[in-house]
Amino acid sequence: MQLTSPVVRAGGGVSHVSAAPRRATTTGRDVTLARQAFDRKAWTDAHARLRVADAAGELDVEDLERLAVVAHMVGDDAECDRAWERGHREWLRRGDLARAVRCAFFLGMNLFEHGEPALGGGWLARAGRLLEEHELDCVEHGYLHIPVARRCRHLGDIAGATTHLTHAAEIGVRFGDADLTAIARAGLAECRIVGGDLAGGLALLDEVLVAVRSGEISAVPSGIVYCGSINLCQAVFDLGRAREWTAALDEWSRPQQGLVPFRGQCLVHRSELMALRGEWAEAIAEARQAQQLLSTPRPHPVLGMAWYQLAELYRLCGQFEQAEEAYRSASRCGRDPQPGMALLRLAQGRVEAACTAICRVLDEARGAAQRSGLLAAHTEITLAAGDLTAARGSADELARCAEVLDTPLVYAVAGQAAGAVLLAGGDARGACEPLQQSWRLWQQLEVPYASARVQVLLGTAFAELGDRDGAELQFDAAAAVFRQLGAAADLARLPVPVVEPPAGGLTEREAEVLALAAEGRTNREIAAQLVLSEHTVRRHLQNVFAKLGVSSRTAATRVWLSSRTQRSVPRAR
Repeated sequence: MQLTSPVVRAGGGVSHVSAAPRRATTTGRDVTLARQAFDRKAWTDAHARLRVADAAGELDVEDLERLAVVAHMVGDDAECDRAWERGHREWLRRGDLARAVRCAFFLGMNLFEHGEPALGGGWLARAGRLLEEHELDCVEHGYLHIPVARRCRHLGDIAGATTHLTHAAEIGVRFGDADLTAIARAGLAECRIVGGDLAGGLALLDEVLVAVRSGEISAVPSGIVYCGSINLCQAVFDLGRAREWTAALDEWSRPQQGLVPFRGQCLVHRSELMALRGEWAEAIAEARQAQQLLSTPRPHPVLGMAWYQLAELYRLCGQFEQAEEAYRSASRCGRDPQPGMALLRLAQGRVEAACTAICRVLDEARGAAQRSGLLAAHTEITLAAGDLTAARGSADELARCAEVLDTPLVYAVAGQAAGAVLLAGGDARGACEPLQQSWRLWQQLEVPYASARVQVLLGTAFAELGDRDGAELQFDAAAAVFRQLGAAADLARLPVPVVEPPAGGLTEREAEVLALAAEGRTNREIAAQLVLSEHTVRRHLQNVFAKLGVSSRTAATRVWLSSRTQRSVPRAR
């Protein structure tokens, strides 16, 4: 978490004034223009002019704070840290301990973000010691509750985090510090959601975001609240709120000249939403721009988000080598590459590796929100591995998560998983209802790729039930979406339409299994290709043998080959 000093709010105004009065000791033209650029959020211009004035020795201590904020906004973290440290020492020299504590706080939090926890902890400890030794009654006490709350949250102590954030919010209100109040309340919203009060947490989050949009909050805290809130909405799969607040973040960040951290994160969120809407080419371009922006002047902490988003898009487009490298880049930047990497292994046919990876991360996940993001992938992968029991367990848990989170997106995912499990278990009729409900929800959410994948499952179920026309309509609709999106791998897995009924009175799925068996595929390979269990594949082959009056694969293959010149049998492309 990184914050700006409320004393030097972009857009003018002062939200907190400490004991020492403001002293304007500089009259240089560059300083005047830099302050004006700061108020306009023209960060590049303000940065250049403040550096010139600093080299000339013209910066007042408040201008040092401005330099720290501006350096952060243009992505120069090293200069940001130096400016906060210089500001701290100058306020100490002037005897304004509260302002010195504030600078130490910002520096400590930034160092934590940069991966220097020992040094960051040292600065925060210094800030706390100064407050304690001098018994100051000031708003800075509230700011020092924030890192303690963050540590409690990291350890899973939601009650402890809530206590510290409540104190921070109360102190923010008492001193009229809008920035501290917003940061604390946003943290309280997360605690409520994690604690199970989804509606209460989201309502509080909406209230905080209204304050941000109204301009009551200064620049860096605004960006933190926007990005943290969008991440939280995505974590609980509230797609509507995520879309609304991403649009607000884009509106807020776009006019800010030279903005790096929040603009880059905004581009990642925009890419994620574009991908859901089916705008894959545009989503890739947006993610690449975010990756480039967050890579300079040095890698930003959220760079891993951009790499992961690129990897996901490459995987969906069937560009597996590029996806592999992007997942590895995300991992090097500290972003866990799962579940995407496991799904990539599945697409590459490395089912055992996919199972090992997804089972590991699912074992480590806690809470409905975190686990629901992995359960769908676990269901798909274990079905491909032929482990129907594990897949059914994941689908059942996903249904329970949907009841807890109560959002259309999770209900859609849960219905899709439930239908896939029923279909793999041989209950095509039972699979139709959850699949149709899932398809309707994906349509309402305007997520074409997920809708098309459900249509493939529906087409398979219809084929198993003997409805050849219904199956062909579902496959055709899915194929049109996959072609438009560029989902090459999904398109390749679609069944070839049936021209004539299969030989021997076989069902569509029985003929499809036989066609793959005739190519020499093992039961496990057929199960992975058709997303069935091995048990279901064996059952289909037994039915084939009985209908054709044969007792072996070889004999069944001969019958299939003899009828192939007159009939087109469904099989994977």
